[in-house]
Amino acid sequence: MAFKPNYNHERAERNRAKAAKAQQKLKDREEKAAQRKASPDDDSAAPDDTSEE
Repeated sequence: MAFKPNYNHERAERNRAKAAKAQQKLKDREEKAAQRKASPDDDSAAPDDTSEE
């Protein structure tokens, strides 16, 4: 005989997975932001020389 569906458990599992995914996404975004702040692009310093024309 098959098990009776446990909707509350299934919903809790979906919510846990959603929260874990959101947490991982936030962590990735923070790491990328930290990398951008640590090493600025060379292109951002160049416009001073090219904008004088």
